[in-house]
Amino acid sequence: MAELVETVPESALAVYAHPDDSEVSCGGTLARWAAAGCRVHVVVCARGDKGSSDPNVKPDQLAKRRAKEVAAAGKVIGVAGHDLLGHDDGELVNDIAFRRELVTIIRRVQPDVVVCPDPTAVFFGQSYFNHHDHREVGFATLDAVSPAASSPHYFPEAGEAHAVSCVYLSGTLEPDVWVDISGSLDVKAEALQCHQSQLGETGEWLRLFVRDRAEQSGRQAGVAYAEGFRRLQLSPG
Repeated sequence: MAELVETVPESALAVYAHPDDSEVSCGGTLARWAAAGCRVHVVVCARGDKGSSDPNVKPDQLAKRRAKEVAAAGKVIGVAGHDLLGHDDGELVNDIAFRRELVTIIRRVQPDVVVCPDPTAVFFGQSYFNHHDHREVGFATLDAVSPAASSPHYFPEAGEAHAVSCVYLSGTLEPDVWVDISGSLDVKAEALQCHQSQLGETGEWLRLFVRDRAEQSGRQAGVAYAEGFRRLQLSPG
């Protein structure tokens, strides 16, 4: 029996690599939670400076444009705030410095729930494998959540220890819970349209892809549209 997550956390932190990743991966869930009163905060780890196949695009200009797109999409979703860490695309590494950054944010935001990529999901069929940055962010976030953020002896300069109760891994090959986004799918699509540097004028292909994927997850969950996650329950909740 598919488990639908009906509860809405008081606060949630979404940690993703690139400027449009959170909308693609969990935009419907974040929009649903925000509309229900959850304080949603988004972390974008990389600048998006390499997110173009046009050799004439200047990386710094692209990164500035994408930062504006993050802000616009956040308004649509209803996020309370966001952090842009400013790392270059393709250069994210799960090292001490990166984990310190994430621990500092976790302790400042104090989320009940963290949402991030499933770093163990690498091969999707025979035509796609997961981006290096997604994998590094997933592992770094997990390492930052536990044990680092919850232990005062890790990075004591990063603030008072905070224990996250639950982690939702998106883009997973092993979903075990789903969130019904039937009422927020259009918000997700609208937020994605803010990322014009990636979608072009219409982005129709991505809208259809997002709707189709949400419909597939919905069939697993027994609702019209859903987003699936692998849930890690770190404390009773």
